[in-house]
Amino acid sequence: MHKWIGYVVVACAVGVGLHGRGVSAAVKTPAFISDGMVLQRGMKVPVWGTADPGERVTVHFQGQKAQATAGQDGTWTVRLHELKAGGPFEMTIQGRNKLHLRNVLVGEVWVCSGQSNMEMAVAGSANAPEVIARSGDPMLHLFTVPHASTPSPARDVKGSWGECGPKTVPGFSAVAYFFGRDLRKALGVPVGLIHTSVGGTPAEQWTSASALKAHPELRGLPGSGLYNGMIAPLIPYAIRGVIWYQGESNAGRAVQYQTLFPAMIKDWRARWGEGDFPFLFVQIAPWQKIRKEPGDSAWAELREAQRLTSLEVPNTAMAVITDVGDEIDIHPKQKSPVGGRLALAARALAYGQKGEYSGPVYAGMKVEGGKAVLSFRHQGGGLVARGGRPEGFTVAGADHRFVNAKAEIHGDKVAVWSPHVKHPVAVRFGWADYPVVNLWNKAGLPASPFRTDDFPLTTRGK
Repeated sequence: MHKWIGYVVVACAVGVGLHGRGVSAAVKTPAFISDGMVLQRGMKVPVWGTADPGERVTVHFQGQKAQATAGQDGTWTVRLHELKAGGPFEMTIQGRNKLHLRNVLVGEVWVCSGQSNMEMAVAGSANAPEVIARSGDPMLHLFTVPHASTPSPARDVKGSWGECGPKTVPGFSAVAYFFGRDLRKALGVPVGLIHTSVGGTPAEQWTSASALKAHPELRGLPGSGLYNGMIAPLIPYAIRGVIWYQGESNAGRAVQYQTLFPAMIKDWRARWGEGDFPFLFVQIAPWQKIRKEPGDSAWAELREAQRLTSLEVPNTAMAVITDVGDEIDIHPKQKSPVGGRLALAARALAYGQKGEYSGPVYAGMKVEGGKAVLSFRHQGGGLVARGGRPEGFTVAGADHRFVNAKAEIHGDKVAVWSPHVKHPVAVRFGWADYPVVNLWNKAGLPASPFRTDDFPLTTRGK
């Protein structure tokens, strides 16, 4: 009798070892392929999961039938042809068992990631009670990925989809919610938001180890963490693009960020395999004590790295928020303008809608009669200085010493000068931890801080 019991135990142990989950494995899908999910319209959509090796799996959705056979590792993937927006629909996934997924929508899917200013919840943002009370929208679905850092790429995350409303919105990312809300109004189709962010984290933690090793100046950075636990499991879920709000934790290494941030974007795009999908990001907000005199600023250098990324990396856009900072709070509560400006960029880059989506962007400088004359793109109907004359400009001569400057708008250009600098060689705008600036375009969007020079910066790479 005891020998027989021992035989059963050994046999069961062997069965568990084969599949990691028992002799007969039920067909399963990741947490985000579930009730309430939003699938991306207009492109091939992967649906995947696990089953017994060799098990035939069939997916039925929107009149389509797609089949796959689980491999030796128990994984399977099917791809649905282009889907039409709408819903709610139902999906069935049939193997030896059947999964019945309900309230499935088809529309636009965006990943929303970064650090604490992306993670900051609606409940902690400005006008929260009113926003929450009006948040009900059954065509906007939300998914939050719990914090997870793993040494190797994970296959799944925890969490579930929820309909947007007073029960789900309070704890959801404020920037992501306002972005999705505005996108819903503009497009009139379902929207799905996958929020995956962690406060206080540098960009290298969101980048794969192999991508970091590909750059000599990035090889010493510790990657293998949040990317593995909170981004890798989402791939290859079909998405339209990404919104990103991060940078504060890299400000001390802003020069390095000029390489790191584009490398991270390239890494995500390559791994998703959808080409150069729109990657829209927020320039970090003003913070810390306002200073009247010009000087070095790590935060200004980080904003410069972000500005350069928007100019040099294809299909990216940057939301400038110099008007919603807080001297004493690194987490400004005004998040509606942030999400709204990201939505403007999405409407232009992802959906081809007409209309200005960026504030004035520095394009060039000429020196005429002792004045630096600046030109700009994205003038949005014209340049304006809110509240009077343009503020926030500094100018330097051959000695590279910047002084506060006067400025005037002349049509589509801005002239900058100082009586203390007879022969200007460089201009900076908003170059401070907390820039006090007022240059906008008539489309209602603020100009990005910038510099015209290439003088050595103060932040180190490591």
